[in-house]
Amino acid sequence: MSSPSPPILLISNPQPTSTASSAQSQPPIATPAFRALINQISDSVRHGFSQRRPWAELVDRSAFNKPESLSEATLRVRKNYSYFRVNYLAVIASILAFSLLSHPLSLLLLLGLLSSWIFLYLFRPSDQPVVLFGRTFTDRETLGLLIVCSVVVVFLTSVGSVLISALMVGLALVCAHGAFRVPEDLFLDEQEPAAATGFLSFLGGAASNAAAAAAPVVAARV
Repeated sequence: MSSPSPPILLISNPQPTSTASSAQSQPPIATPAFRALINQISDSVRHGFSQRRPWAELVDRSAFNKPESLSEATLRVRKNYSYFRVNYLAVIASILAFSLLSHPLSLLLLLGLLSSWIFLYLFRPSDQPVVLFGRTFTDRETLGLLIVCSVVVVFLTSVGSVLISALMVGLALVCAHGAFRVPEDLFLDEQEPAAATGFLSFLGGAASNAAAAAAPVVAARV
């Protein structure tokens, strides 16, 4: 008698459901533009501050001397700025931060204004309209409201005066230090290229990244 044949296993290939196929066809979720911008700014800030000069060299008393003329003072300011630019910008930023911290209302208004621009217009998804008090605002209406709010906050509150006064104090300190600091002991020819890629590269890189991240959104809404 012949032995019974082994059972045949039927293997079926189930078709993927529409949900699974659509999930696989979708591109992976990209990093939000705002998070990428913040990461780029933080990296640029750390790189910029790594290029700063020693603070002891900045406040060396033996290197201070009264300039003999206005032209000499101007030349000193230019040379010292080329060498201490990262330190100077850090001093101005510290004065600006101290001024805002000493005026909490101005700080809150400025943070609220920046947050409104970031979350209501620049990095807001285009399919999510702004709804306030039961009314839906278009992109043009949202942009107009933000511009009006910016004018009111900067020119009709204490924010503008605080920012301008802090910047003037910082620039005055920088110019005074640059005019009285003798730059003869500074190695400008060797150090200036490194300084040029420091904190100013952060300013230019952050501005370009912000513009690149916000340009498509603005272009699509205007």
